[in-house]
Amino acid sequence: MTSMLHRARTLDRFAKAVAICLAASAFSLLPHPASADGIPTFAVDASWPKPLPNNWIIGQVGGITVDAQGHIWVIQRPRSLTDDEKGATLNPPRSKCCVPAPPVLEFDTDGNLLRSWGGPGEGYEWVGREHGIEVDDRGFVWIGGNADNDNAILKFTLDGKFLGQIGKIAPTKGSNDTTQLGKPAETAIDKDANEIYIADGYGNRRVIVFDATTLAYKRHWGAYGNVPNDDKQAAYDPKAPVQQQFGNPVHCVKIANDGLVYVCDRTQDRIQVFKKDGTFVKEWFYEKNTLGNGAVWDLAIWPDPKQTYLLNADGENNEIRILKREDGSVVGRFGGGGRNAGQFHWIHAMAIDKSGNVYTGEVDNAKRIQKFKLTNADALR
Repeated sequence: MTSMLHRARTLDRFAKAVAICLAASAFSLLPHPASADGIPTFAVDASWPKPLPNNWIIGQVGGITVDAQGHIWVIQRPRSLTDDEKGATLNPPRSKCCVPAPPVLEFDTDGNLLRSWGGPGEGYEWVGREHGIEVDDRGFVWIGGNADNDNAILKFTLDGKFLGQIGKIAPTKGSNDTTQLGKPAETAIDKDANEIYIADGYGNRRVIVFDATTLAYKRHWGAYGNVPNDDKQAAYDPKAPVQQQFGNPVHCVKIANDGLVYVCDRTQDRIQVFKKDGTFVKEWFYEKNTLGNGAVWDLAIWPDPKQTYLLNADGENNEIRILKREDGSVVGRFGGGGRNAGQFHWIHAMAIDKSGNVYTGEVDNAKRIQKFKLTNADALR
């Protein structure tokens, strides 16, 4: 009798265990609600990039982007290097290290240098201080600068052959001139419309759009979709009414797949959102009490199908914020001020590849690029 009772209890426990397993399997097939597990998380890859050849060293990073092949393109500032950093080039040499790298560098995801070029050449005038780089799906490289007369965007092939330019290396003509730029900070390509958007910039206070093939002017606008002006503005005050014009610099422009255009108004701690025709949609403020160089330096759009997130690089507070693109709310952050891997000093530019890896570039005396590997694959679903 005891043996039969024991067998019955064993069968009962087995049946319950099977039922629990079946229920768990059924639950796993159901769509799961959104949770914090889908928010991107990262770990710094301290081995990226690999050492440069030819005793090269990079200076301040004026821009960084990822092309359609997943290659990382950097524009850096050789002239920002100090004598002790470029000691091998002095006459007589001061030290064994180092030699300034060319301004434009192309890396693969493993950190291997694939291509390099840039600087003065036949048929064009190079910028005075490199700022901003974009590589479009047609294989064209767009670069700018933000020195006093860097009022142009230059167009090159992937190998550095000059093709044309918007504006000239010459004095600016103001925020409503359609032929000349004003120390442009960054560009973005709308491949469907074949248009180039320019965050213009350190001198002007606008977004301006041109045809990416003919380079013909299309349209421009300022903050809130207003006509921009160049009247002197009071210094940013978080307690004052918000400015109706962009501050300087208008530091980034990004285009989402749904047609929304995101603009960094860096020193006024805000992102403004527009339609492609310049119609104002909304704005968000971040770390609104931040003074100095501001809290909104660059943006990158998350590569999941819905482009769920924006990443916001903040070079004054030296962190990257993860924002919900739908409403701008902050759902995560990483980085922090410091010299160690994974920390920042004046994070200036940022890009994301299709695998969710983040690449950053720093200016001032940091002069480095870093890679942050995605550690939560659920964030790409």
